Formats: sequence, structure tokens, C-alpha cells
Amino acid sequence: MLPPPRAESNAIESGRSPRHNAANMRAWVVHEHGEHRDRLRLETGLPEPKRGHGQILVAIRAVGLNFADLLSIQGRYQVKAPLPFTPGIEASGTVLEADHDGRFAPGQSVIVAMPWGALAERVAVGPESCLAVPDGMPHREAAALLLAYQTSHFALHRRAALQRGEFLLVQNGAGGVGTAAIQLGKACGATVAATAGGAEKLEVCRRAGADHVIDYKDEDFVAEVLRLTDGRGADVIYESIGGDVFDQSTRCIAFEGRLLVIGFAGGRIPTIAANRIMLKNISVVGLNWGAYRDHHSAYVAEVHREICKMHTAKRISPMIYRTYPFEDLPDALDDLQSRRSWGKLVVDVSPEVQ
Repeated sequence: MLPPPRAESNAIESGRSPRHNAANMRAWVVHEHGEHRDRLRLETGLPEPKRGHGQILVAIRAVGLNFADLLSIQGRYQVKAPLPFTPGIEASGTVLEADHDGRFAPGQSVIVAMPWGALAERVAVGPESCLAVPDGMPHREAAALLLAYQTSHFALHRRAALQRGEFLLVQNGAGGVGTAAIQLGKACGATVAATAGGAEKLEVCRRAGADHVIDYKDEDFVAEVLRLTDGRGADVIYESIGGDVFDQSTRCIAFEGRLLVIGFAGGRIPTIAANRIMLKNISVVGLNWGAYRDHHSAYVAEVHREICKMHTAKRISPMIYRTYPFEDLPDALDDLQSRRSWGKLVVDVSPEVQ
């Protein structure tokens, strides 16, 4: 397994606990790109990563899964890890080793964000890749918190400036970012409608706090949004599917509405005629959260503090579809790929995870 990104070659021995010297680590490793059932291997007896200058060593407790993990295994993700590599981009864990004068201390719980490498029992990362976990937050929830809530918070507040009393439409509301967007929209006082497919996923949207739910399998969401808003349309549309859903969303957006481009889960990257933007004075606003992480990390830390405050106040809470033992990662990815799951899927890496 390759060392984690930005790892330094020189190991630091100061503060190293003797019980962490053993080379007996497990990690999921991809040696060739392809379907996860064919390419993932759970390898044992791997050497523990050595902590480079300024880095911290983290024992991973839980990992939140994302479609990016499937794409990276297939070799189709926008950030390509050199082979062989360990997938996984968000996790929670416990600090094992850190510099004495650093921001983190042994025993502290942290969230870890990585381009890859999280599906391992231990990782060595720079402090810029870690965020503190508030006391009392379970590792499973912490592992499900970062990408979904950061993406939704940046989208709704920094990019779309969602206001109290506005009407928010969340497309694919039962997914991980969808449930986060519903919760954050309600927390700021918006009226929230969400689309989903089937009774089970509609109920997930209701549990997340949606005021209105629309079954896109049986209902015309354009007509329903216009009905709910007396013909005015949605002030903000949170759109992560692309394709026909994006095209139809332009038909139910309000005057001066903001159409958020979050992703293209449906496969087709859409286009829009500029006259549609002009005639209703709408804004088409994109969000690439990773660019903020890479270029404006202070913003990410600020939003993380706000999200943690909201979690402590019980205004938001990650909706977890299921947790899986570390050994059952392929089963978890099956559920993610099939889209039969909802919310976030979490893998327990450590047997003592909560």
C-alpha cells in the first residue's frame, strides 16, 4: 500500500508509543482498476504508516462511504490515485501520535479527509487533513458528517445565500447530501420540498424534516413545485443528478432563483440555453467543495465549527442507512452502487467503534 498523500519520508520517533510499533495493519487495497468485487483485496500484516514531520498518526474507527469510492476503484474518479492504493476519503478516528506543540493530541477524536487511503486501520496525515470532533459525538456519526454537511452548507449558504422563508427544492433528497441539505434548509427557516423514488425514500425525506415530498416515479415534480408555490417556483434548487432532472428544474425555478449544480449522479452533464437564465434573472451556481478544502481551508474549518454547534444543539444529525463490519466493505459498496440505500453508509474499522 502506498503511503498517504503528502507523507514525509523521515519518521519521527518522539512521542511514539511502543505498542504502535508492530507491523500488523489491515487495509483494503486496489492493485488494478475495475469493479469493486473483482479488484478490492483486504490485506493483512501491512506496515504501519510512519509519521512524517508535522504529521499525526490516527487509528481509524469508522469510514463514511461515497460514490467517489466506487469511481476511484474503477479508475473513473477525477482524482486518480497511483496504483496500488487504498480507497476511502472520509473517516473518523483517534489520534495515536502527534507533535507536542501541535493542534492535536493523543487520545483526541478527529475527522479525517483524504484524497484516498481512509479504508485502513491507521493513517498518517497532515494536521490540515483533520478536524476536531466534539465531545460526545459517536465515531459513526462523525464519519458521516464531513462531506455531506460541508457540501450542503457551502452550497446553500455560501453559494446560494438561502434565506429564512424561501422555498428550497432538494433533488434526490434521500441521499447523503440530500438529507443533509434538507436538515440544513430547515435549520435556517426555509420551506423544504424533496424528491425521491418510492415510499421508503420519501419517508427518509420526511424524517430528515422535509415539509413536502414528491415521488419522481409517479409525480411531475415541476407541476407539484409550481402548485406548492402558487406558480412562483422554488427560490433555490439543490440539484445533484444532472441530465433531464436539471433540464426540468429550470422550468420550476422562481424569478431570481438560484439553481445549484452539485453533481451529475444521473450520468449526463447538462447544458442550458442562456436565454433561460436571462428571462427569469436566475443564477446557475456551481459548487466544487474540494476546491475550498484545497484553497480556502479556513472556510472549511469555520463551517465545521458551525456544523458541530448545530449537531450539539440537535438541529442536525446524520442519517445512517447501515453500518458494516470492515470485512464486509464489498457488501456495503454493492448497496451503494445499487442505489437501494439512503443517507450515509458507514464501515466500522475498529471493533470498539460507537
